[in-house]
Amino acid sequence: MNNYSKGFLYFICAVSAMGGLLFGYDWVVIGGAKPFYELYFGIAESPLMQGVAMTTALVGCLVGAMVAGAAADRYGRKPLLMVSAVLFTVSAVATGLFNDFTLFNIARFIGGVGIGVASALAPMYIAEVSPAEIRGRMVSLNQMTIVLGILSAQIVNMLLARDTTVAESQAWNVAWGWRWMFWAETLPAALFLMMSFFIPESPVYLKMKAAMVSQHTEQEAGLRELFQHKYGRVLLLGLVIAVFQQWCGTNVIFNYAQEIFVGAGFDVDGMFINIVITGIANVVFTFVALYTIEKWGRRTLMLIGAGGLGLIYLTLGTCYFLGMTGFAMVALVVAAISVYAMTLGPVTWTLLAEIFPNRVRGIAMATCTFALWVGCCTLTFSFPSMNAALGSSGTFWIYSAICLCAFVFLFRRCPETKGKSLEELEKELVRK
Repeated sequence: MNNYSKGFLYFICAVSAMGGLLFGYDWVVIGGAKPFYELYFGIAESPLMQGVAMTTALVGCLVGAMVAGAAADRYGRKPLLMVSAVLFTVSAVATGLFNDFTLFNIARFIGGVGIGVASALAPMYIAEVSPAEIRGRMVSLNQMTIVLGILSAQIVNMLLARDTTVAESQAWNVAWGWRWMFWAETLPAALFLMMSFFIPESPVYLKMKAAMVSQHTEQEAGLRELFQHKYGRVLLLGLVIAVFQQWCGTNVIFNYAQEIFVGAGFDVDGMFINIVITGIANVVFTFVALYTIEKWGRRTLMLIGAGGLGLIYLTLGTCYFLGMTGFAMVALVVAAISVYAMTLGPVTWTLLAEIFPNRVRGIAMATCTFALWVGCCTLTFSFPSMNAALGSSGTFWIYSAICLCAFVFLFRRCPETKGKSLEELEKELVRK
């Protein structure tokens, strides 16, 4: 690539990856707002309603992911990215505006649909416009923007949350603080919408549509075609990778930081500081992934992630069981976030964007992203009940067992994809 084409490639990938930025912000902002909107809506003593509030956006993710693939194959990747930007903007305004718990959840659902669409489309679009030699790094850019969105939400939450030991400040937190946490997303959402007008359509999509015209057919690949025997092995791999990225347990640290850090001996103010520390670690080690994904390879990083998290969660659960508190607990949580950030976080999206043939990539990405959000939804909804029934120790031991089982599966089934074109991967992974 010459300098001009390389610069343009970085531009269009960065614009597409803004969907990841909003994905990360919208997904995590609720964790900081949680202590305050729960008091406002009167659900602080209701684990069921807490789970509903935390899960509503994830249900939207399922819907967004479910429709993204077929819609992207019919209308193109670019229009769907623009739709996700509109949904993020509407949700950011409405979530902070509503005073009714039902309307609050509807607004969160709308944002979740935006997340579902962006999470399926952004990595696929980037993979389709990027050369094979830097494809992993460019798709990992999407994960970088996700973690920057997460860190942005954590910092905004910390800055907006006033001193919880002062009655007047706590009253402001409950009345207005949580609203501004959601409203802060409006600016980047509007910017994403504006910039998305300047990116081109995916060349893979244009080639696919041209082939349909020359063959006198307008039929896109559907679920029936995806579930054919020849795609069975690669589809199973994609589904397991997608669900495991969620059920490895790391994401409960972001969504339930209050329970995790309070259980480790910290007050609410200490919780916000520790959340930002984990966010910084998330960003730093995602940068590490940008440099290791093309050198070490996808398979190696996935195995490091599964095995490393299994051991960390085994240790963390044991520390909770022994009643340990303080710095050691924070260090283990940061270690878990760091391992996840340089392995499962970015590599999952890279593999999902690489392993499927062009013909079914849209519907396959949507299916696997749907499965990923099913995993996230069940993980998020189940954590309060699991934590109440088993304690933090038992919960993290379960996550440890899941990680170690996934390690065995990945060791046996996960291929290496670095440096190979999408066409080469299709020949290797698809049964004839």
